[in-house]
Amino acid sequence: MQPGMSTTQTTPIVEASGITKRFPGVTALDNVSLAFAAGEVHAVIGENGAGKSTLMNILAGDLQPTEGELRVGGERVRFTSALHSRAAGIVVVYQELALCPTLTVAENITMSEAASRSAISFVPRAEMRDKARKALARLGMGTLDPDTKVSRLSIAEMQLVEIARAIGQDARVLVLDEPNSALSKRESERLFEIVRQLRAEGITVIYVSHHLREVLDIADRITVMRDGRLIETLDNDGLSESHLIRAMVGRDLGATRPWALDPAADPGDAAIALSVRNLSAPGILDVSFDVRAGEILGVGGLPDSGKDVLGEALFGLSARTGGSIRVEDRELPVGDPLASIRAGMTFVPADRRGAGGLLSMSVASNVVAASLPRFSIAGMLRRGAIRREARAQVARLDARISHLAQKLATLSGGNQQKIIVGRSLVTNPRVLILHEPTRGIDVGAKAEIYAILRGIATEGVAVIMISSEIPELMMNAARVLVLRGGRITGELTGTAIDEASILARAMAS
Repeated sequence: MQPGMSTTQTTPIVEASGITKRFPGVTALDNVSLAFAAGEVHAVIGENGAGKSTLMNILAGDLQPTEGELRVGGERVRFTSALHSRAAGIVVVYQELALCPTLTVAENITMSEAASRSAISFVPRAEMRDKARKALARLGMGTLDPDTKVSRLSIAEMQLVEIARAIGQDARVLVLDEPNSALSKRESERLFEIVRQLRAEGITVIYVSHHLREVLDIADRITVMRDGRLIETLDNDGLSESHLIRAMVGRDLGATRPWALDPAADPGDAAIALSVRNLSAPGILDVSFDVRAGEILGVGGLPDSGKDVLGEALFGLSARTGGSIRVEDRELPVGDPLASIRAGMTFVPADRRGAGGLLSMSVASNVVAASLPRFSIAGMLRRGAIRREARAQVARLDARISHLAQKLATLSGGNQQKIIVGRSLVTNPRVLILHEPTRGIDVGAKAEIYAILRGIATEGVAVIMISSEIPELMMNAARVLVLRGGRITGELTGTAIDEASILARAMAS
């Protein structure tokens, strides 16, 4: 709790009263009543599918409630658009980036203001750059050139530009949806400083996150949601992660044994499934390693270490400039993902919504999307075979869906990820590469994804897990490669896989 602050004395700036939201066959929110005080950091947590996103979308004006009402500053409102919500002082920064890559940093930061100008107004470039510099300076990014095209930024820089755009709109309520999902520890600490500064200025920050440690560190109050209902709102005074997890999932998850300590994690003298020699590609320099069948190999490092481009380089999405990649006895050509699939390699990208899933298509279509030749005759799809395969993968991965025709976009993040993993498994891979496999996924779904990946490994598939979350690597990898500056700076195995060792090698000079 912020010193001197009492939740009983603050005036709610936003109130949700009896909010219910129904979609066909689904009640996403069920009679939710919640008040946000002026000048507080209020965390909202819960598993995917708990209703957090639906509630935030209603606050943002992207959705309208079926029942209930919103009040801002004590006055009843009904937002019909995001512009209406922003005019009331509510700005949402979503986890999925909403920047225009072909525009400059300054243009993106001042985009909302420019949109409100007359169509015949000249764009004041100097004023635009000045406002962008001031917004960036508040985030400690004063050295970033406002004229830089967003397409040239790292994911971490894009995330901070999103936040700079939000605070540049004079928000009274700032909603941050997984704001540091792509940030380094140092960048996250800077973000927390900004959040505390905004709170001191009287701005309400609604903080939506799956990272319970950061929630306990930054929040004044914490609201837990489950299955579309509000479970409890608590002052952050002596709360523990275990208490929050029990409230989120309605059960104790129990301790999960690190995979490195499980006898099943040792591939022994299993055949080498993937052999990489002197690989060079954009962001990667002279990288060599092997992965055996049945092994889970972790890859860690800071955001600019090269780990975030390694998966694309291995899969052929970026053209390598040197070295070789072999799947068993088959050497892969340069820049040919289709050849990688045919050789037995598959890749699950970090951007689940933008690059991984076909959101507007059905669950069944997503499951077979990478294997269509298997499910067609003379160019005609075998619908029955597609349904059978989709049902098998849904059952295998315990994905929670209403029906096979359900659009992927309507599933929770964890279930979307299961379907995308299922699509990879239909190709019968020898090597499965996953980049940030649980980004934006709640603790319950994470445990399920981990169990799935371990099961895949025991079937003899080589699994490469590229992750920014050190605990994830510690829990699941039998061996961890650490990258810095595009090169491997360390290899850890067994009990040597710990946070200090990974960070030391990630930050090594």
